[in-house]
This record gives sequence, C-alpha cells and structure tokens, in this order.
Amino acid sequence: MKAKLIAATLVTGMFCTPLAAAELTVLTAGDQNMVDYVNEYLGPLFEKENPGTKVRVVGTGPGDAGSQKILERFEAQSKAGVAKWDADVAVVHEKFVGPMVEQEFLEAYRSKIPSGSLVTRENAKMALGTNVDGYVMPMFNSQTALAYNPALVPNPPKSYDEIVEFAKKNPKQFGYNGIKGGASGVSFVMGWIYAYGGDAQKLMNGPFDESETKKWDKAFASLKEFSRNATLTPGNAGTLDMLSRGEIAIGPVWVDMFYSWKANGQLPPEMKLVLPTPGMPGQPMHYVIPAKTANADLAQKFVALATSPKVQAEGIVKRFNWYPGIDAQHVQANLDKETWQKLFTDISPEELAKNGKPFPIAPYNKAILEAYERQVSN
Repeated sequence: MKAKLIAATLVTGMFCTPLAAAELTVLTAGDQNMVDYVNEYLGPLFEKENPGTKVRVVGTGPGDAGSQKILERFEAQSKAGVAKWDADVAVVHEKFVGPMVEQEFLEAYRSKIPSGSLVTRENAKMALGTNVDGYVMPMFNSQTALAYNPALVPNPPKSYDEIVEFAKKNPKQFGYNGIKGGASGVSFVMGWIYAYGGDAQKLMNGPFDESETKKWDKAFASLKEFSRNATLTPGNAGTLDMLSRGEIAIGPVWVDMFYSWKANGQLPPEMKLVLPTPGMPGQPMHYVIPAKTANADLAQKFVALATSPKVQAEGIVKRFNWYPGIDAQHVQANLDKETWQKLFTDISPEELAKNGKPFPIAPYNKAILEAYERQVSN
C-alpha cells in the first residue's frame, strides 16, 4: 500500500511540474517596425497557438548592415563548430540569402511547410543570381511602380516606350531621383536597362559576363536624353512630396510608401499606380532557418504561421501596405473588399507576377550604377 502511494505521488508530481518553456529566437534585420511586428503581433499569436512557447526577437538594425550582422553571426558559430546555434529563425534582405545558402548555413525547409506551395514568384527561387529554391520564404514583397495624378495624366504610360513619349510631350512632368537618395529611382534605372539594354534575364539571373556591359551605351544615351526632359527629385520621399504638390505628374515610388502617404493624407486620394512593361524591380525580405537551429520543428511552424494566408493578410497587407510574400490570390479570401481593392485595383496580382522583377545580380547592379554615373549624371 505504501509503495502504491509513493508511485502515485511520483506520477502526480510529474504531471504537476510545469514543462520548461521552449524559447524560439528570431533575428530580424530592418527598422524597428520589424521588431515591433514580431513582439506585438506575430510572437503573441504564435505563443497562443503553441502554449508553453516563448518567442524572443532580436533586432540587428536597418538596411544591409542588419542582415550583414546575421550573416556574420552564422559565420562565427560555423567556424567555432557550435553544434546548436543561438537563432531559430532569421529575417534577412534578399542579397544575403545567396551567401548563406552557398556557405551551407541554412536549412532547406520550404517543402516541409504548408505555405511553401503558395509561392511561385521567381524571387523565392533565385536571389540575385543564386539558386535559393527551398531555403527561403518571402516575408513580404516590396515593389516599385509609377505613381501618377489622373487629373494631370488621364492615360498613364503603361510601358517604358510610352514613358519616353510622355516625357517628350510633357517636359519636367516625369520625376525620379536618379540613383541617389533612395532606391525607387534606382529601380526605374534598372527597369530602363531591362527594357533597352539587352538580355534582361541574364542581368537578373547571371552569370556575370563583362561583355554584356558593353551593350548598354545606347540605352544610357537614351536615358540621358530622357532625363533632360525629366525632373530630378531629392529622394523616395521627395518624389512623393513633389507629386503631392503637383510639381510633377508621375514618377517611380515604393508601393508601401505610396499607400502609407495616402492613408496619412499626405497624397491626394485620387492618386494611382501603374507598373509599366517590361517591369520594374522590387525586393523581398526572407524568412530563413539556420541549418543548426536547436528547434527546427518549432521554427518551421513559426514560418508556416507567418506565411499563412490569414497572417499575410492581417499582418503584412493591412498593417504595412506591403505586398504579401505568398502569391496574392491565396490571400484574397482573408481580406475585406476595400483592402483588396486598395492594394490590387491599380496593379492586379497578374500584373505584379508578370512585371514585378528582381534587381540585377550584384556585379551587374554595380556596373549599371557606375555606368549611370559616367554616362547620365555627367
């Protein structure tokens, strides 16, 4: 009888003792809003769906420097032979996932999660010339497009050829910020080279061939001529500001900035967007999972939740005005009609899939910027 009582006490004690909470560590590059997103929305949602789990987020800083810190952290632990790394999920800029895959720092997990099949855009397969297929899930897609005032531009240009004609007929009404002060102007320039500079697929996917750069002279000469008819704006915000004041009628902008400015009353509500053919670049932020995470299953569950249609609708589209990381048609059922129409009436999901391009691979990107400085800025 005494032995049975002791056994019962032990069993009861086992069930009464709380299990140690699993801690999931998320590293994220980007501005403070990226940290706030996990702290205030995504983390609590995941903890609710996975009782006993604690999500800890560490911000590594804005811009490329934030992603560089994550890469260096992985490199240091790899060189030290650490068996289990101190991060379970990371959010990094597109240009850093290639080196991470090449150095075997990442787990190929996309096929293991339900939302993995909901991504077909090329930037989930190739990252600036490196095959990353299976290793990444886009958190969101930021995209550039042309913003315009319909009162001044009733029939907006839908191609780069039509942009050229518009600028000739309407001097100084097209504005862009060159290649300094923000990437919306850089994106416009890259789109120009895609349209007029030769093999766009090679520029986007590589491999780098020095002889390809010799084919751009005519394209840059025409861009210099075009720029004489255009207005040079002081940056991403500068283009939007000049649009809001009617100083220009049309120009390249980041779509999320455009909608945020409209929501804040900084742009006239009638302003619209168009994404010209053959396309303009945008870029994603990617979820990656370190190859030596201590919590691989939990990390996969976290990314699966983060890239599910419901969370992409509520967290990415509604909160930030970003395009979803997964294909837009999978998100539509989770959005109210007003939100869907706001984000996708001007640029349809089909147009986004067709004309939303990646930036060129790094060596072409650098060569294009240097050629612009030599041949257009001077």
